[in-house]
Amino acid sequence: VMLRVFFTSVLAFSAPQAPRPVARGTHASRVAMAAGDPVLLRAARGEAVERPPVWMMRQAGRHMKKYRDLVDKYPTFRERSEIAEVSTQISLQPWEAYKTDGVILFSDILTPLPGCGIEFDILPGKGPQIADPIRSMDDFKSRVKPLDDPAKSHPFLGEILSSLRKETEGKTTLIGFVGAPWTLAAYSIEGGATKNCEIAKRMMHESPETLDALLDSLTDSIVEYASYQIRSGAQMMQLFDSWGQHLSPQQFLRFAKPFAERVTVELKARHPETPIIYFAHGSSGYLELQKDMSADMLSLDWRCDMKTARQTLGHGVKVAGNVDPLILFAGEADIRAAVRECIDDAGRQGHVLNLGHGILQGTPEENVAVFVDEAKRYVRVPA
Repeated sequence: VMLRVFFTSVLAFSAPQAPRPVARGTHASRVAMAAGDPVLLRAARGEAVERPPVWMMRQAGRHMKKYRDLVDKYPTFRERSEIAEVSTQISLQPWEAYKTDGVILFSDILTPLPGCGIEFDILPGKGPQIADPIRSMDDFKSRVKPLDDPAKSHPFLGEILSSLRKETEGKTTLIGFVGAPWTLAAYSIEGGATKNCEIAKRMMHESPETLDALLDSLTDSIVEYASYQIRSGAQMMQLFDSWGQHLSPQQFLRFAKPFAERVTVELKARHPETPIIYFAHGSSGYLELQKDMSADMLSLDWRCDMKTARQTLGHGVKVAGNVDPLILFAGEADIRAAVRECIDDAGRQGHVLNLGHGILQGTPEENVAVFVDEAKRYVRVPA
């Protein structure tokens, strides 16, 4: 059982600290006055910003009491993520509570799969489950289909994003997301969460043509699904390779990178003003293989050192991340120190502050508020 470390004084938290002053006429104040679009969108585009923007993966969901209160009324995850008014409400909860610089759609990376002929459910305590996984070329040919009309297969998605865009326009950045081809393919083969990804990795050797066919089909579907999100109101997209930790560098080059690249390149051709972020969880061992990818920004997990990652990728590559989510169980001073260290190591420009993975269940809300507060008030001292 995870132990939580709470503040020693609630009153100390509730009394806001005075912001660190920024002198008039500084670069930061001039950029702020000249800014038009929200800070996260500008940073992702590579524009100069007054401070690193901040949002958090899985910021909407189980750690928030308001979310847990909705679970009694809407007991299944798919209800909460596919009933438009409910998903909209949940997506907005962390922005309303913490004033994050981004609002991310409340959904799941597997949500496009039913439109591809692969049904799934999310079961309490077990996570996503695919009752009839894709294990052979016959399975693929008989069951997998292209998702060519997401407005028809996923009408709720357009409704959610349209509502969110109206709520957030000019105030914060609306983020859409989708699972990357490798991750969706691996889920579709394994049938659920797995420790070693054994079945999908055996397919790499025993039936690579089946895996290639599945990856090809899912890549095309992901492009259509993500493009629909952008047309519906998403201002930037995050591509999640959540099962990147199962790949060796050679496997990443063969089965993940080229398909993620196809998604990114096609989306940028269709929507050149929409930044794309790529996040491969557990990819520190092949970070250098990502530096030539077409994504506008790479999101880093918590296992890599930010300063080393910047040196490996080069400062021309914009990055997001990468504070260890478990720091949010620590005390206020440690949380603020972790935020400052990450910002200092990343540099003021070309960086979006985020966690190195999603917020964990049980994370104290007051500690998340401290994380966001420090990100907004910290003025980095130039080296």
